[in-house]
Amino acid sequence: MYLRFFLIGLLGIVVFAPAIFAQVTLHVVVPANTPNAAPLYLAGNFNDWTNNSPIYQLTPHNSGATYSITFTPPIGSVAFKITRGSWTSVEGNANGFYTPDHVFTYTGSPTHYNLPILSWEDLGVSSSNTAFSNVIVESNNFYIPQLNRNRRVQIYLPPNYYSATDRYFPVLYAQDGQNLFDLAQSFAGEWEIDESINAQTAGTNGNYGCIVVAIDNGGAHRIDEYSPWVNPSYGGGEGDEYADFIVNTLKPYIDTNYRTLPCRNHTGIAGSSMGGLFALYAAIAHQDVFGKAGIFSPSLWFSSQVYSFVQTIGKQQDMKIYFVAGTNESSSMLPDMAAMYNQLLAAGFSTGELSYHAITGGQHSEWFWAQEFPNCYQWLYNIAPTYPLQPVIIATNNSHEACTADVVTYSVNAVAGSTYTWTVTGGTILSGGGLHDTDITIQWNNSGAGSVSITQAQ
Repeated sequence: MYLRFFLIGLLGIVVFAPAIFAQVTLHVVVPANTPNAAPLYLAGNFNDWTNNSPIYQLTPHNSGATYSITFTPPIGSVAFKITRGSWTSVEGNANGFYTPDHVFTYTGSPTHYNLPILSWEDLGVSSSNTAFSNVIVESNNFYIPQLNRNRRVQIYLPPNYYSATDRYFPVLYAQDGQNLFDLAQSFAGEWEIDESINAQTAGTNGNYGCIVVAIDNGGAHRIDEYSPWVNPSYGGGEGDEYADFIVNTLKPYIDTNYRTLPCRNHTGIAGSSMGGLFALYAAIAHQDVFGKAGIFSPSLWFSSQVYSFVQTIGKQQDMKIYFVAGTNESSSMLPDMAAMYNQLLAAGFSTGELSYHAITGGQHSEWFWAQEFPNCYQWLYNIAPTYPLQPVIIATNNSHEACTADVVTYSVNAVAGSTYTWTVTGGTILSGGGLHDTDITIQWNNSGAGSVSITQAQ
């Protein structure tokens, strides 16, 4: 549910007009081997390709992990590169060599351009790891009270997270965190999720961006945690507790400490193999929390109870579920996945909510899931979220998004002698909202986009 807030004054609508000269804001993520606190410069056809102009020096954020700059080029084709102060220390391609100029067309409208720098020509490719600097370790020992265990949790942040502080982001909770970002720490290759989303958010027409919460698997506990059902030969049975950890411990922590859009429509879960089985289970079991699921080569063979579970729970909310597997996996993989697709249709989900892909030559391997992740991500998160900015009306839940059934009080700074007319759609007024009231309490419903607005008169 999206809330839009407006203040209509005595003399008309107060709007936030764009500046007379619209600007381009460039958000840059640097590779891990970038020297600490290195100065970065923007060089392009708008400044005669000067490679170290103080006017075009970027501002560092997050201890130099990301940078940004806002500038106003001439209208038309803009070409540029990033340097560390000379053409010998210019950005390079994925192999540490020459990369072509970045080019886009500037129309005069406000523009954001997100850029992951793949390497520096003088430093080559980072040899220590392959994770971008916008991947951080939230904790090496995040406590799982439901299982009395600890686990490393890593977080991918969009390239403009630290510079575009008015933005709030969707979230994807992903399993087997060791294999998602960094080849050096993986046990079977990496998914290159950071590279994929960085690339998809690059450019003026790119994807909005997403926070990815990567949870390491539990090693010896992996199979137990990734299935709520017990397989007599392999184990399982702790999937309920692990799902409860994500829903009731980890997600509240992430929503409190990061700028997230917390509602189900902006919250997804993903995994492969046993992690795919778990992601499917968690999405169906907690439809009030998850509105998206990425299911890669799911181990549906592990327990036939997954089919009866889907039938019993049925569709409770609208969902987006993406299935993908390869033709070169086990002989049961594609038949099992097709059976699950049909079971979900029988449970009430529509064909528009399910995306099914059997890829020729695909294998049960990280390289295959890395190849397929961009398409899954684009399908799940292809609509840029809208959310309110609250310069006047302040919500008691301190959130830029209210979820279905949330009860929220909104207040406006009182102006002496003023009266107020409140207008609410998509929710029920529980209290306040009178002519002389400076606050209103609303319970939001599931009717779609909701809004609260106020007219102020003196």
